[in-house]
Amino acid sequence: MLQLIHAPIIEPDASLGEFLLAVERITLAKRIWRGTAADGQEFGFELERALQPGDTFWQTAAARYVVQQIPEPVLEVSLDVAPSAAAGIGWAVGNLHLELQAEPARLLAPDEPAVRQLFERLKVPFKPTTAIFRPGRFARGAASTHELGPSHKH
Repeated sequence: MLQLIHAPIIEPDASLGEFLLAVERITLAKRIWRGTAADGQEFGFELERALQPGDTFWQTAAARYVVQQIPEPVLEVSLDVAPSAAAGIGWAVGNLHLELQAEPARLLAPDEPAVRQLFERLKVPFKPTTAIFRPGRFARGAASTHELGPSHKH
């Protein structure tokens, strides 16, 4: 039987066992979609806001159901080599209208031919890998002044 989900559970019971529902990043960003958990339970999602990885979205007396983002192919740029180049790399990837994930020691970009060509042209050392890709909220721009804080003016 399909369970319809509208929101994550605010205070899930962490003592319960869990079943994972593995989802691609693009699907996880949507508000309306369907998925099947590891135990075969089917869910329909009609959400007020997109789920976040790790959210418990359904719970029974015996178990809770948790959404898990699937790792995807990315290109990793180590910031050990040239941390001062991070802003320029971020600008160049953004200029392709693609997202970037910035971490203290590395940058992650989608593994796409345009990004590979860009890195090769700029002589940016990179390595293909697989990771959970969660670009920052500013990768798509802040939607409102509220997200940026009270001191920001449009």
